[in-house]
Amino acid sequence: MRRVGLLGGSFNPAHRGHRRITLDAIRALGLDEAWWLVSPGNPLKAGAADMAPMVARLASARHMARRAPIRATAIEARLGTRYTIDTIRTLKRRHPDTRFVWLMGADNLAQFHRWRDWRGIGREVAIAVLARPGYDGAALADPAMGWLRRFRRPARQGTEWTMWRLPALVLLRFRPDPTSATDIRAADPDWHRRPHAPYPARP
Repeated sequence: MRRVGLLGGSFNPAHRGHRRITLDAIRALGLDEAWWLVSPGNPLKAGAADMAPMVARLASARHMARRAPIRATAIEARLGTRYTIDTIRTLKRRHPDTRFVWLMGADNLAQFHRWRDWRGIGREVAIAVLARPGYDGAALADPAMGWLRRFRRPARQGTEWTMWRLPALVLLRFRPDPTSATDIRAADPDWHRRPHAPYPARP
C-alpha cells in the first residue's frame, strides 16, 4: 500500500510555505508522497477577482514541487469533480492500492463545516490538520470540530494513521512559515503572467 497525502487548494500561487508544510507532513505521517490538488474552482471562493487562470496556478505548483516527493496535479479538472468528497471517493476507487490521508491547513478547518458532506470526508479518510499562525483558535472553535474532537489522535502516533479506525483526526504543529499567497498577490498582482513561478522553492 502506498501512503499518500492529499492537499487541495487554489495555489494562487503556490509558494515555499506550501512546500515546507507538505514536506513536514510527509515526515510526520510517514508518507511516500503528497499530491497537490490544484482546484479548478473553490466553491467557497466563487467569483474571486484575483484568482489566476488554472494553467498559471498549476505551473506555479509544479515549479514549487520540483525535486520533492510532491506531485502537483489538475486531477479534479480531469475528473470533473467539484467537491472534495467526490474527489476522495473517486481517487479511492481508482487507486485501490493506495491509502489516502487528507491534509488541510487550520484556516480550512475553521470553515470545514461549510464543505459539502464534511462528515462523509471524515468517514472516508483520516484528516491531518496543519497548524497555521492566527487560525488555530478559530479552527478549534469551528462547529465541525465539535464532532471531530472525539476522534482526535495524538500527533506522536502520526505514522500509524493507516491503522486508525475512521473517523480520525490528528493536529500537527510545525515551525510556522509566514509566506502568504495573499501577500504575494498584493505585492505582485501580475505574478501569473510570467512563464514560471517567481518565488524560489526552499527545503
